[in-house]
Amino acid sequence: MTIQQARPITPRRAPVALAQRDHGPAQYRLAMALLLAAMMALAALITAPAARAQSLPPATFADLVDQVGDAVVNITTSAIVASRQGPGPAVPEGSPLEDFFNDFLDRQGRDNAPRRSQALGSGFVISDDGYIVTNNHVIEGADEIMIEFRAGFSLQAEIVGTDPNTDIALLKVAADQPLPFVAFGDSTAMRVGDWVMAMGNPLGQGFSVSVGIVSASGRALSGSYDDYIQTDAAINRGNSGGPLFNLAGEVIGVNTAILSPTGGSIGIGFAMSSAVATNVVAQLREFGETRRGWLGVRIQDVTAELAEGLGLAEVRGALVTDVPPGPARDGGMEVGDVILSFDGRDISDTRELVRIVGERAEGQSVPVIVIREGASQTLAITLGRRETAEGLALGTPDGQPIAPPPPAEVLGMRLSPLTDDLRQQLGLAQGLDGLVIEAVDATSDAAAKGLAAGDVITEVAQQTITDVADFQARVDAATAKGQKSILLLIRRDGNPRFVALNLPG
Repeated sequence: MTIQQARPITPRRAPVALAQRDHGPAQYRLAMALLLAAMMALAALITAPAARAQSLPPATFADLVDQVGDAVVNITTSAIVASRQGPGPAVPEGSPLEDFFNDFLDRQGRDNAPRRSQALGSGFVISDDGYIVTNNHVIEGADEIMIEFRAGFSLQAEIVGTDPNTDIALLKVAADQPLPFVAFGDSTAMRVGDWVMAMGNPLGQGFSVSVGIVSASGRALSGSYDDYIQTDAAINRGNSGGPLFNLAGEVIGVNTAILSPTGGSIGIGFAMSSAVATNVVAQLREFGETRRGWLGVRIQDVTAELAEGLGLAEVRGALVTDVPPGPARDGGMEVGDVILSFDGRDISDTRELVRIVGERAEGQSVPVIVIREGASQTLAITLGRRETAEGLALGTPDGQPIAPPPPAEVLGMRLSPLTDDLRQQLGLAQGLDGLVIEAVDATSDAAAKGLAAGDVITEVAQQTITDVADFQARVDAATAKGQKSILLLIRRDGNPRFVALNLPG
């Protein structure tokens, strides 16, 4: 079918005049309405093929390849590695065959000297002065990195900076003339089902193209800052570090990983989104390292039961379980706060909060909206730097031990207040107060929620407790209010988390 250009249709005047002459005004208006409807229907039939053509994939991706292909590079790395060490032949010492095998290995060039190993990957140029993006795992440990361009020449690259957390690395080459480059696009604008094109160096074949669609977005594999685009465009070993393009020729992802039982593509590939990569690359380019924001809290996702216990209208946000010394404590954040918004962006879960905080700069003051005891509060928090804070021990204030009463049972748990001996046995700080679980009824809701002997309860209904009477009083008050559950703050192996236990009745 040939698609022709739609042209305006001018109605003939004679039928209109005839209708007006032979019939009354009502019939004339009806005739005009029918004629207008017919015109609109005919116009829709003419223009529909053109509209459908705009939504169809291109007849060829060759133009797109020509547009961006020269900015995609093959990467070859080499490094000195230890020689292959393994057991020799099982020949008894003193055997007549011992000299024979030693002579054979000598003839094969047996030595223990290190050897040079090579690896292949992909990348793409992001500026005409030679900055190149790839995966960290492509160049990790390399002492020589060679960049091969589609035009047929090669240049040696230097590492500008790397970020193992997102598997992004930034390289730099020195060229005699400006290099072709590509720009990052907006990965958040991509929809599931949109066309994408991957380019790279799969299995050492060099400058290979594959196409597919966005299969899913917002995928997480193993990192705190993961935001992967899943695609069925073929990605294989050697594609790592290569670009994933949209149809405008913009990079919306950095091809990083595949899910495969065979080691080859089965249509489940992952590209780190440009929403993450652009910020990392900008920091590597400016500082040679990442400088992520640090809030300084421990958090957990809000479940339906926790939302009910906290009186929240919706199940979302990040529940604060601990506020050690740091930016959040300085800004007034407290244990039990639910972070719903950070710097103007709604927070759905803990992973999203970690990623958004990491995108902000050290020293930046951001508004944080929290729900505290049912009311909304806005805190102004000046962020620290995560890289500086990582690895630091969390401090706890000193306190005085409290003489414990005998163990008692509440909600299917046998409880006892902490003593110095129990703190020492459980590896707890001396200033920590609360109740230690000595046993759990296997038929109780506490057992169903995973609570176990050795867990320490430090808060009930978002209030600190020091003895079993405090716990029971909180349970009685919640039951009197008609609550279905009550919120407990639990510490296990030093890690805090909230648990909502069902109340009797």
